[in-house]
Amino acid sequence: MTSAAPLELAIITGLSGAGRSTAAKCLEDLGWFVVDNLPPALLATMTELGLRSQGAVNRIAVVVDVRGRAFFSDLRATLDAHSARGMHPRVLFLEAADETLVRRFDHVRRPHPLQGDGRVVDGISRERTLLAQLRGESDLVLDTTDLNVHELRTKIDAAFGQPSGTRLAATVVSFGYKYGLPLDADLVADCRFLPNPHWVAELRPYTGRDPQVRDYVLEQPGAEEFVEQYAALLRLVGEGYVREGKRYLTLAVGCTGGKHRSVAVAEQLAGRLAGDGVGVRVVHRDLGRE
Repeated sequence: MTSAAPLELAIITGLSGAGRSTAAKCLEDLGWFVVDNLPPALLATMTELGLRSQGAVNRIAVVVDVRGRAFFSDLRATLDAHSARGMHPRVLFLEAADETLVRRFDHVRRPHPLQGDGRVVDGISRERTLLAQLRGESDLVLDTTDLNVHELRTKIDAAFGQPSGTRLAATVVSFGYKYGLPLDADLVADCRFLPNPHWVAELRPYTGRDPQVRDYVLEQPGAEEFVEQYAALLRLVGEGYVREGKRYLTLAVGCTGGKHRSVAVAEQLAGRLAGDGVGVRVVHRDLGRE
């Protein structure tokens, strides 16, 4: 007789307007049993039902957010109780930039659940404060500011789908430090130790995707060694992620403006990851902003 698969639990939470409903639908499409706006105190009941189903329901995801108000404060105790039983729910936290959240609320013409008599931005600020500790303890934080629905689905599938032939999926994001760090980065590589092509007049109009800039960057002292050694580090980290059941990695590669050095190095590291059998997506976040 084949034993039932162990019960998997996932908590979907985060800022209102950041994509919790989309994430829930994605997990549902992946075969998870999804419950929206479940009071945390009832998570134990859902767990018991899953355990009694003899494998019929072995992947349960619940959406927990500030709509639960008083119930939300029970989430930490509920998670601790499950951990004490040897069950460790994976917590997915979704967030986005304030201006993006405001635009989304304006689009649907609905108030923020915590704004009261104030503005949408007041509700967002209160919610960020309320969820700050939970965000820091979450297993996966996704910033949906620049993600469309399809890109968010890809990330959810990589993190929560059934294991496939790809051992690990990764997004490599080039960025400019002057525009801020990508909030969902697992690792950050800093390329500012390399000479900046911005100060070379004939290279300034081009980007790290262009051969002349790429060659200039990679020919600098330490550049090739940096790429090779960072690629080796990624192999080590990637293997550890796989052992721990984490299937998704976001690597941020930064320089000052996100146009030259970070783009060139990000392309190189993405190529090394692909060569190691990792499914890679490359995003040049700040290209074109200058």
